[in-house]
Amino acid sequence: MRFVITGAAGMLGQDVAAAAQGAGHEVLALAHADLDIADGAAAQAALRRARPDAVINCAAWTDVDGAEGDEDGALSVNGAGAGNIARAAAAAGAWTVHVSSDYVFDGAKRSPYVESDAVGPLSAYGRSKLAGERAVAAEAPDRHTIVRSSWLFGAGGPCFPATILRLAAERDELKVVDDQIGCPTFTGHLAQALVDLATRPSPPVGILHVAGGGTCSWHEFAREIVAVSDVSCEVRNCSTAEMPRPATRPAYGVLRSERDAPALPDWRRGLTEYMALIRAVGAR
Repeated sequence: MRFVITGAAGMLGQDVAAAAQGAGHEVLALAHADLDIADGAAAQAALRRARPDAVINCAAWTDVDGAEGDEDGALSVNGAGAGNIARAAAAAGAWTVHVSSDYVFDGAKRSPYVESDAVGPLSAYGRSKLAGERAVAAEAPDRHTIVRSSWLFGAGGPCFPATILRLAAERDELKVVDDQIGCPTFTGHLAQALVDLATRPSPPVGILHVAGGGTCSWHEFAREIVAVSDVSCEVRNCSTAEMPRPATRPAYGVLRSERDAPALPDWRRGLTEYMALIRAVGAR
């Protein structure tokens, strides 16, 4: 198959391009410098030239707190930009796989969110991701798969484990919130699932939840990161109220599927693979 990967320089995009190439597919990896998805005409031209069978859209505004001060900017990428890619892909005869987020939910549940649960984003970022879901569905009604995931981390960019490792090397003690619960998702695992979905004989239309197995709080995640690392640091728990941020995060963002979604390995296995990758890079 011929793939186009947008946002290909990002943490997830790098892993998706590698997964597609590793499976023997032809890949055109487009970074932001190659294609700004907020430019609809550019998206149309790029996909018309590429003639892909599938487009995996990893391009996104990922600055959750920054979106609070520039919701229009976030919407131009996560909302309208997602629609631009789906429209251009449909015109080229390609299937769209679009990546969304648990932030479309309000976090009020205390059991896993499934695809049919009502949405209710709490933040500008969450609203922009929901706008993107709706734009993709409108522009490619019969040729799209929207994959919601959560708490992404990977070796190809800034992420929570990288931040914790850096801070733990600098300090004797860290405080991390323990009242936000989710599913850490290793981008290497998610990337393979995205490619597998796109290559199914009949890819599923609509929304799928694909996130790391197991659940934890940010505090539990941080403790595990330090435990499997070479640094020594005490990780204390605190509440979200003690560490306020501009954007409100869902208190509970666990995703599970009621559809035929790929099941990812437990988040601890993802962390093990992440640590092996960064150690290999550090040893070079």
